[in-house]
Amino acid sequence: MKFGEHLRSSMIKEYYWYYIAYGELKKALKTDFVAAPTPEIPKPDRKPWTEDDEKRFVSLLESELDKVFTFQKIKSEEIVRRIQASESSVNDVVSRLDNANAPTSSRRSSGRLAAPPPSDEDFLVLEQVLSDIIADVHDLAKFTQLNYTGFQKIIKKHDKQTGWHLRPVFAARLKAKPFFKDNYDAFVIKLSKLYDLVRTKGNPVKGDSSAGGSQQNFVRQTTKYWVHPDNITELKLIILKHLPVLVFNSQKEFEEEDTAISSIYFDNTDTWELYQGRLKKTEGAEAIRLRWYGGMKSDQIFVERKTHREDWTGEKSVKARFSLKEKYVNAYLSGQLMVETIFDKMRREGKKSEAEIDDLEQLAREVQYRVISRKLEPVTRTFYHRTAFQLPGDARVRISLDTELTMVREDNLDGRQRSGNNWRRMDIGVDWPFSKLPAEDIDRFPYAVLEVKLQTQAGQEPPQWIRELTASHLVEAVPKYSKFIHGTATMFPDRIHLLPFWMPQMDVDIRKPATRSFGIQRPLASTSISANETQEDDDSDDDDSNEAQGSNSRPRFQDDDGVDQNGLFEETDGNALDIEERIAAQPLPGDEDYPLYDSDDETVSSDELEEARRVGGIHYYKQLMKYGVHQTGKVLSHVLQAMIPRPRPTALPPPERRGITVMGDQRTVKRFFAPKGKRIHVPVRVEPKVYFAAERTFLSWLEFSIILASIAATLLNFGDDYITFGCSWAFTILAALTLIYSLMLYIWRVDKIRKRRDVKRVYYEKWGPTVLGVSLVVIIMVNFGLRARQAGFATRDGQVGTPMDRDGHGAEL
Repeated sequence: MKFGEHLRSSMIKEYYWYYIAYGELKKALKTDFVAAPTPEIPKPDRKPWTEDDEKRFVSLLESELDKVFTFQKIKSEEIVRRIQASESSVNDVVSRLDNANAPTSSRRSSGRLAAPPPSDEDFLVLEQVLSDIIADVHDLAKFTQLNYTGFQKIIKKHDKQTGWHLRPVFAARLKAKPFFKDNYDAFVIKLSKLYDLVRTKGNPVKGDSSAGGSQQNFVRQTTKYWVHPDNITELKLIILKHLPVLVFNSQKEFEEEDTAISSIYFDNTDTWELYQGRLKKTEGAEAIRLRWYGGMKSDQIFVERKTHREDWTGEKSVKARFSLKEKYVNAYLSGQLMVETIFDKMRREGKKSEAEIDDLEQLAREVQYRVISRKLEPVTRTFYHRTAFQLPGDARVRISLDTELTMVREDNLDGRQRSGNNWRRMDIGVDWPFSKLPAEDIDRFPYAVLEVKLQTQAGQEPPQWIRELTASHLVEAVPKYSKFIHGTATMFPDRIHLLPFWMPQMDVDIRKPATRSFGIQRPLASTSISANETQEDDDSDDDDSNEAQGSNSRPRFQDDDGVDQNGLFEETDGNALDIEERIAAQPLPGDEDYPLYDSDDETVSSDELEEARRVGGIHYYKQLMKYGVHQTGKVLSHVLQAMIPRPRPTALPPPERRGITVMGDQRTVKRFFAPKGKRIHVPVRVEPKVYFAAERTFLSWLEFSIILASIAATLLNFGDDYITFGCSWAFTILAALTLIYSLMLYIWRVDKIRKRRDVKRVYYEKWGPTVLGVSLVVIIMVNFGLRARQAGFATRDGQVGTPMDRDGHGAEL
């Protein structure tokens, strides 16, 4: 779809007059014809682009930018005022609920005895109002994204058609009116708090929300997805309707720095053993990192170790960590600081049990020993802003969205002193996008990373809304994606030769068209009322519907059958977490700006027909006939293709089928190739039973070879003619070849399994059984033929049953 068509189809009706006038700007790029079009010269040359044309276009562009910027600013301020009004209404309803639940004596002393307790309808109205605000935030975010893309497109078209370079100048104008840089995170956090209060009817879940908290060891099942920047705000708004934003410090106003997370990853720069282990997912592979939350002034550093465990071991991959003061980090990593000193204060305070402190001490000793013995040093830093969605104190369902992900080099390998003798470099903080760093020191990841972390009991399935979310067009599944692996592979291209499997997909646009109705749904028009208004008495239809729905009749996400799926854990069918392993399609590659709709060649035949209509005369009828013939040819081509008998492809599953994502009714497949001198590592899961299966297969071959050898020995011992002797030798040779082949195949398979190579013949062998079966058939048929020939000679010698010749005499065979 071209961008002009996409813009027209995506416009919000209420915002129609405030979008960029993309069509008018396109027309402004066309100068007048040198001469009037005639039937002989229907498309004469246009006049060259002049300075007056440039001034006229820039003036029109400025007015469009001012229109979009002003509307975005006014709408944003309106949303702020509506959120403030809703917050006041929610606080009033919650206070009435608290007063109703308070003892009678306290209510009399406070003077609030006359205030009636809130009803279910009060919460319903508030939820509808907040849902309408959420829809407005979503619409404003889409409005901003569409207009920003429109400006980028028209500037690109201008520079290409006119030869005048407007992009650098207009970039400064965009910075002066940055309508596209409005941060919606503050809206999301505020709306999440209010919506959670209303959804739980004034009784939100409470618990430990701190970054470290009491959770030292994590055992979770994690799935990861990429999210395009265009879908980030919509995704946050969808999630906050089911899980609240996890705020680490609710007493403090929101600041962007509070959501920043930085991590320093360590590795041996000679062997890259930690990178190799995490990439290959070998049993016991570790990742060691130092993490802090917030800005560079944060004094609490978390030393973390992630250990990978194979499923066949019966254990789960675990992340263990302990906290350390920043001033002690260098001494701890060098071995100058004893581990017992770190936990002395913890023992004196007595906030943790002796067993917990012993476990942390053991972890600290192991990490310190590995850093020193394996000569680990800082290599890669990852930075991102995290928005976490989780019930406080309940880690069963946790969703985190990491935006503005950036990887930075921390090493001193090329002679440049980045971190020096310190454990991290100090020339940067959390001032994304780190524009002061050279290009070779930084990699800005183009997508956000969504992590769905679940702790479910045996037999439980994730919530239905999570399965719908991960199967929607908003996310792209990337199994086993790792920031450490990606950053290290990107930052050290001359030293890393084994790449992760997702690296070639970086050049493929991950956006997909919406194949089903999933996303933010605006409440019905009849329910879009203010929180401070009451319904009129004559709204009988609404009153009846509310009474019929009962107290729990708030808007909910429903599945295709209309079943309510708001519970966190419900018994459902299906394989819950296989969605990320069932990537159904590769998106179409596109251009550098907006691949889904290329506007560089938007001059279509309909535009030529419109110009010919203005010219009139014979030229118009020629163009009209040409246009009609072209359209008719396209229709006939489709009809003939449908009528020609040919093999039909298997129908793809419908878009509504869970876990399968398709682009319309087509699936695009793209083959990737590793750069020269590098290999792409494809993760292969190997369990002990694979070795046992290979051994059982070898024993089966061995058993069959013994049977063949026994047949050969029997024929040799009890036969007395040349046919039996020949068959005996044939079976002996076949048995020996089968033994040799099975032994070589077994050794080859074990080697490939040990090296985790993705080779089809490891699991499937078509030539061996085929050759063996054909050889047996040939030997048996030859034996049968020779025996039949021998019987024929015997018959001839005995003059029995000889056929008659033409003269009636017996014919000799």
